[in-house]
Amino acid sequence: MPADTWQRYKTYFCQTPVAGGIDLDISRMHFPDDLLSRMAAPLDKAFSSMDALEKGAIANPDENRMVGHYWLRNPQLAPTPEIRSEIEHTLARIKAFAADIHSGKRRAQGGVPFDSLLVIGIGGSALGPEFVSDALATPDDKMSVHFFDNTDPDGFDKTLAAIPNLARTLTLVISKSGGTKETRNGMLAAAAAYKAANLTFAKHAVAITGDGSELDKVAVSEQWLERFPMWDWVGGRTSELSAVGLLPAALQGIDIDALLAGARDMDAATRSHELRKNPAALMALMWHHAGSGKGLKDMVVLPYKDRLLLFSRYLQQLVMESLGKEKDRSGNTVHQGIAVYGNKGSTDQHAYVQQLREGINNFFVTFIEVLHDATPMSSSPGTAIPGQSAAFQVEPDVTSGDYLHGFFQGTRRALAENNRESLTITVHQLSPNAIGALIALFERAVGLYAELININAYHQPGVEAGKKAATAVIALQRKLLAALRDGKTGTADQLAAAIGSPDESETAFLTLRHLAANPASTHIKIQGAGPTATFSRA
Repeated sequence: MPADTWQRYKTYFCQTPVAGGIDLDISRMHFPDDLLSRMAAPLDKAFSSMDALEKGAIANPDENRMVGHYWLRNPQLAPTPEIRSEIEHTLARIKAFAADIHSGKRRAQGGVPFDSLLVIGIGGSALGPEFVSDALATPDDKMSVHFFDNTDPDGFDKTLAAIPNLARTLTLVISKSGGTKETRNGMLAAAAAYKAANLTFAKHAVAITGDGSELDKVAVSEQWLERFPMWDWVGGRTSELSAVGLLPAALQGIDIDALLAGARDMDAATRSHELRKNPAALMALMWHHAGSGKGLKDMVVLPYKDRLLLFSRYLQQLVMESLGKEKDRSGNTVHQGIAVYGNKGSTDQHAYVQQLREGINNFFVTFIEVLHDATPMSSSPGTAIPGQSAAFQVEPDVTSGDYLHGFFQGTRRALAENNRESLTITVHQLSPNAIGALIALFERAVGLYAELININAYHQPGVEAGKKAATAVIALQRKLLAALRDGKTGTADQLAAAIGSPDESETAFLTLRHLAANPASTHIKIQGAGPTATFSRA
């Protein structure tokens, strides 16, 4: 731990001029004093690359695409009048549609008003909307929000059971390509639930998708209520401030103008080439320092605010999908990435801080503190109705919020005493502005860090590899079912050989065991246990 942390705090403290205030403290990272000057040249190059990206350069050469999530909150930066117009028109449509739903001008089947929202998506089409919904929920939300964010039938049933009245529920289906199987499956499960309730799914459905996608075609042919665009220059993990995140937020009743303003203010602050005043550049530099530019240390995200619990899950995709790459831009094998995990303070103190303080030193911590204990319990701009618990004293002159702050400082100090590095982000008050700013801060830090290590942050070949492997498993399942329906029986080895895939015995066993566990739909039975079990048609 550096000898004079207070002096380092004063030296490196970075105050960001965004609405509400967001500060960065890097004093407890153990970098040498000459690091900023030594890294000035690589950072200048990174700044220039980010400037070019914002001006419309092909920043994702693998897919020959621009990367334009920064334009979403400032359409004036868009490289063409057409893109600027599309962004502004879509934002106006989002606001108008949400207003029509809230006023009852647009109603559900049978003329009843909508009061619940089901969002169907996965990855970037769910993690951002879920995080923002949970972080900014208030008692006076316009609609209750629920999510299908997987292809788990048990998850579908659990979510449907929590929806008060399906007849008054609007459903958003979010998929850029329209071919994402998890989202397709969720859509089909939702449609089946509406049908079982004698409701027409199309009269409750909205699509957010690419123009001409499979989902787009379905929405047109079935005459869904509305369609909103997803553009190829916005990646899923940076799509929260597009229709993907803004439409569900607006329907919930969140001030989306404030979300966009917070991101726009942070973009302006992190566009600066003056390192000491750029929190995203300082964060990227600290990531580089901590992991020696090779991702050798994990990032542990510890927000001391319940409303930020899902932030670490959101950051897992943003950071790990962006930075976890086998090859750099020159084709060299580098196996880059930063692993991200987190919980919330002070739950973490009772979960894994023991290992963080005394176990293997393979991480650095990103603490997030929120100065105001109470989040305004109203989604209406300009109003603030704090909850009663903020002022309630658990001891003389001490509130539960004081204890939360004490545990933050205590944990940070305990880690520093054992030579564990951390940086701290201070949010003055949790609000739509602050959430937008946090999203923009990490988006820019990811982009700058990617430039420092020379990787493409905007493609995801590993994700596609997993999808292809899953498709192969489903194809094998169909062959196995066909063989069993033809009267064949046997072990996984025998059935794999019977369908001409003797090298796929393990996959065959795992697939058959799953099918036999669900006989109502598959009609497959199992005799015995383990790899030598016999499978047959029930």
